[in-house]
Amino acid sequence: MEVKVAELRVKSALTPSRLFDYCVNPYAGCTNACVYCYARFATRFSHPGERWGSFVDVRVNAPSVLHRDLRRSRPGTVYMSSVCDPWQEPEEHYSVSRQCLVLLLESGYPLFLQTKSVLAQRDFDLLAETPGVEFGVTVTSVDSGVATIFEPRASIPESRLRMVEEARRIGLRTFVFLGPLLPGISDRGDGLRRLLDQVAEVRPHVVFVDRLNRRAGMWPDVAEAVQQLEPSLLPEYRRVLFSRESASYTAELRARVAREADARGMLERIVWCLDW
Repeated sequence: MEVKVAELRVKSALTPSRLFDYCVNPYAGCTNACVYCYARFATRFSHPGERWGSFVDVRVNAPSVLHRDLRRSRPGTVYMSSVCDPWQEPEEHYSVSRQCLVLLLESGYPLFLQTKSVLAQRDFDLLAETPGVEFGVTVTSVDSGVATIFEPRASIPESRLRMVEEARRIGLRTFVFLGPLLPGISDRGDGLRRLLDQVAEVRPHVVFVDRLNRRAGMWPDVAEAVQQLEPSLLPEYRRVLFSRESASYTAELRARVAREADARGMLERIVWCLDW
């Protein structure tokens, strides 16, 4: 899929967030093209009818606007980023996220940094031994074939997890976000066990766990991915997303993950996002 990259200017860069005090999104749209991504809602008006992952808008003036916003705002935790991957492919050329990161570190605001891109390791020179920084990655499955279908242009899962290991080595507080766990793929059985085995190896301080939730506009892409990977799983995805059994699925998932995490000594590190 060809990606259309455009440059635009914004009026604000440090915006209120429901998850943290603030968020900074250097881009709109995301080249990772994850089929389950909830963030597509943020571009439904600016890119109507365009397929998620086929466009990205670079907020080229975000660093200068952020510099102004930081002078006007009360200190608080900043999430980078809530509706894009701050280290997606265009960042290698534009370095908008790196420029914003420099300003945020100078401000002393606590940071929560999340990515699926190994490009983030480029900026470890800025982050090493910095207090108040949490760094982590999202992983939905450690099967590279699954990742290629569900997260077409994100870095491979193994590389993401190795980056967590390196982040811990340079003194950062680390996390792995397991979400969404994919029904029939990484939410049970061997897929779940392999996932938790590899997470245990990199020893993150925190492990977030989330389920697959229905988000506006995502079902056609999810259904296409499941059809490509294993068509027999489509009824399970419909059960999880559309049936009255959705709540019971959440309970089943929590029990399975808790059992496997406990067996690996990780249960106390789990933060459940299933009811968010």
